[in-house]
Amino acid sequence: MVVYADTSYLLSLYTNDAHHAQAITLLKPLKAPLVLTPFQRYEVRNAIRLQVFRRDIKPHEEVSVLHEIEQDAQAGFLRAETLVWGDVFEQAEKLSSEFTAKLGTRGMDVLHVATAMVIGAQEFFTFDLRQKALATKAGLKVLPA
Repeated sequence: MVVYADTSYLLSLYTNDAHHAQAITLLKPLKAPLVLTPFQRYEVRNAIRLQVFRRDIKPHEEVSVLHEIEQDAQAGFLRAETLVWGDVFEQAEKLSSEFTAKLGTRGMDVLHVATAMVIGAQEFFTFDLRQKALATKAGLKVLPA
């Protein structure tokens, strides 16, 4: 099974935010690693750095969290997945054309759902409500429900 986790989920998994406990609970029954594309890796690392800017976490916490993500990637808990960006953008354009005007989805949200579809994900983990709506419309099983 291929499980795609968006930035909202990954951020909750690796930091102690309002959804942290729920993010951990979703992992317990999971038998496969979470995929980690270069896109996800970049965006979650940037989101962690943004938390430092916003003073949600301290700089030493940033270092620790970034290190933990890299350790999980090396241990196989996060499985590296490459992308063919042309395929992702083609799928994103289809999703945007069909759903953005109805759901109000942002470009990055559309890219996450398109990426999940292109790599063949069956499950999509997110705490973002608009992204959840888009992933559901796209036919992905979205958690948490």
